[in-house]
Amino acid sequence: MSDPVGKLPSELDQLPDRDTEETAEWAASLDAVAKAAGTRRAEYLLRRTLQHAEAAGLALPKLLETDYVNTIPTSAEPEFPGDMEMEAKITAWNRWNAAAMVTRGSKYGVGGHIATFASAAWLYETGFQHFFRGKEADGSGDQLYIQGHASPGIYARAFLDGRVSEQQLDNFRQESGGNGLPSYPHPRRLPWLWEFPTVSMGLGPLSAIYQARFNRYLQNRNIKDTANSHVWAFLGDGEMDEPESTAALALASRERLDNLTFVINCNLQRLDGPVRANFRVVQELEAQFRGAGWNVIKSLWGSAWDELFRLDTTGALVRRLREVPDAQFQTYATRDVAYIRQHFFGADAELVQLAAVLTDAKIAECFHSSRGGHEPRKVYAAYKAALEHKGAPTVILAQTVKGYTLGAGFESKNANHQMKKLTIDEFKDMRDLLGLPIPDSAFADGQVPYGHPGADSPEVRYLNERRAALGGPAPARKVHHVALPAPAERSFAPLLKGSGKQEMATTMAFVRLVKDLMRDKETGKRWVPIVPDEARTFGMESLFPSAGIYSPLGQTYEPVDRDQLMYYKEAKDGQILNEGITEAGAMADFIAACTSYATHGEPMIPFYIFYSMFGWQRTADQMWQLADQLGKGFIVGATAGRTTLTGEGLQHADGHSHLIASTNPASLNYDPAFAYEIAVIVKDGLRRMYGEKPEDVFYYLTVYNEPKVQPAMPEGVEEGILRGLYRFNTAASLESAPAADAPKIQLMASGTAIHWALEAQQLLAADWNVAADVWSATSWGELRRDALECDEALLRGEMRTPYVTRALEGVTSPVLAVSDWMRQVPDQISQWVEQDWTSLGTDGFGLSDTREGARRHFGVDAQSIVVAALAQLARRGEVPASAIKEARERYGL
Repeated sequence: MSDPVGKLPSELDQLPDRDTEETAEWAASLDAVAKAAGTRRAEYLLRRTLQHAEAAGLALPKLLETDYVNTIPTSAEPEFPGDMEMEAKITAWNRWNAAAMVTRGSKYGVGGHIATFASAAWLYETGFQHFFRGKEADGSGDQLYIQGHASPGIYARAFLDGRVSEQQLDNFRQESGGNGLPSYPHPRRLPWLWEFPTVSMGLGPLSAIYQARFNRYLQNRNIKDTANSHVWAFLGDGEMDEPESTAALALASRERLDNLTFVINCNLQRLDGPVRANFRVVQELEAQFRGAGWNVIKSLWGSAWDELFRLDTTGALVRRLREVPDAQFQTYATRDVAYIRQHFFGADAELVQLAAVLTDAKIAECFHSSRGGHEPRKVYAAYKAALEHKGAPTVILAQTVKGYTLGAGFESKNANHQMKKLTIDEFKDMRDLLGLPIPDSAFADGQVPYGHPGADSPEVRYLNERRAALGGPAPARKVHHVALPAPAERSFAPLLKGSGKQEMATTMAFVRLVKDLMRDKETGKRWVPIVPDEARTFGMESLFPSAGIYSPLGQTYEPVDRDQLMYYKEAKDGQILNEGITEAGAMADFIAACTSYATHGEPMIPFYIFYSMFGWQRTADQMWQLADQLGKGFIVGATAGRTTLTGEGLQHADGHSHLIASTNPASLNYDPAFAYEIAVIVKDGLRRMYGEKPEDVFYYLTVYNEPKVQPAMPEGVEEGILRGLYRFNTAASLESAPAADAPKIQLMASGTAIHWALEAQQLLAADWNVAADVWSATSWGELRRDALECDEALLRGEMRTPYVTRALEGVTSPVLAVSDWMRQVPDQISQWVEQDWTSLGTDGFGLSDTREGARRHFGVDAQSIVVAALAQLARRGEVPASAIKEARERYGL
């Protein structure tokens, strides 16, 4: 029988009630409260009961949203352990110099951001004075993800402790002279200070989660004791709009990453205006994080609000705070007391009575400046509670005023993110507010001065003492180079000798090589295989039982395939990071592993393998983050090319990732054709990235899922493989070689296209008496990089010939290049090829078809190469023009 209209089944209908009388009594009690004391009192009691049940550990659904008040009341705040007056002085100097450096730089038009650090100063300073562990502490110290737009405040602090000079402050955003400071956190530009590039908003929070997770990975695999390392990510409330910011929240709670704290600066403003103009971003974020399983601490109101909350005996104030949208609250922060009395308190008769006993000064203080994020005692309480919470990550939602202490012209103004300077009068007002001993005479010629209390001042001594107690300066990046021994030659030998008569795809060749390298006694444990839920696609399932899939919980179930040889094995010390369907998450994992040599002093060798279409195209911004962070490792675009993945069609067909990859200066990009080329490239990559003289580069290899017989490595080709080009064979090596005076052409191919070129070589010889040599272009990108370096050397007066030009020296015949990529990929080198040049490629959108059908469609199959070669030779008058039409008809083109 169906339910009556208006009645829907609930969860409670599924559960038997073993004491209906008791249940009825509870319901009657709630009804009685609502009738006697009102629905608001009933709501209050229910919320408090649920909060109590949650604290007691009862298995009830959590409240997703709590009242718009501080999580830690003033009465529960711990004693502040520092000298608050001294810390206020230090913070004042840092506020001043952060604003001064941006203002002074504005005369050069380089810009900068003032308001972000102004709002977040105490969030940073409290951490630096009491929580953030430096690199000289035991373990690896803490990892700090600094909000990008707050960088002037970090530079100001480094100026105070003597790590940055006044000249460098004056060269903020002016680096070309060699003594400047980058705009934002950038390890490649300032590698002794910054660990993590964070200004590409959204990538910081995502990376912080995976960094905390990788810390646990190192711990559980007994590679590095990271128990005392804590990850702190400083974020903006507007930044949380980025999908990457919240993409991995469930992972952090699922893996119980209590070594992670997000500090979200809720100044309620993003770049153009309010973050949630008609809503409340703090409440939205609370619900989002609590729903994902995080511990949430709200630090919203300063101590000036304590009196208001004591007077709020009916809950009217809390209700009003919960209903006022953010944009209106920003307006209160800029308007006079009469406006606040009318529009905030005047909305409720009970609030009118409450406001009647408040002075104008009290109301102004509360609404204009008193926020939890501006009071070190409240920030300290939140940080301490975060570190003490176990079993889940913590997010601190700290409310601040954007532009705090910069004056009425800045505070809470929609445009303050774009405001780059203060006037001299505004600086003098700021000086007076902060109580800094800077005389009017210091403002010579209308220039704002930097301020410093002196290297031996009480402020600097206090700062240095606090940092010494916490393990040295922070933020800081320190690299203690540890060279890894070269793996044994036997790991590479199978690929170098070829596959005999057996066919093997280059994807499988790479996986086999890594499997052997993971068995190496010296370095095997340092390999970190990373895959986004496609291990079986790439033939990696054999690694499951041998290496194990990492899980901090181990395996709490019996796998369905337990009786099979290659069963799905999870382990606490598992080596494989199988991330699920998230290329962004896998890439964040990869970055953490790639930079472990610096973060933890433990070089790891990660390889991240993915469908090539879903790597650079989807996460190219993270590839730049990897380069900025000086990461080292192997990125492997498997099932590469536009035509090798049969039947998958447009969205799976990658014909352009090599072009995107070529834009990244740290990426060494290879498109190997044969298994032995992979062996040579990986071996040299290990030397370049992890040897005695390590380079800050990473490798991008594209491999294919097309099984082919793999030849043995010819002699003397190693240099050509690494430089990007070598002659694989000549027309003279064919069983039926063309005549000695036959027309000649050079076929240059990369990746799987080498097989089409080899077939075309046979056809040209047999059908048209044309002699074609075949070249393997292992890296169009490295050929171009070398040529560009030669061009740059020429500007310095050095005469250098590009490798590609030298490799083709003496060749008089034309060159035809072909690949499974768009023509722009091989065309990267065309200007340095002195011979006649043309190319074939897979330009346009992909399509679903067989390999043969797709290649015929794009005009890159062997027959199409033959026609293109004849056309090139016909233009030179070396074959009759009629041969082109004849060939098209013969091959059905």
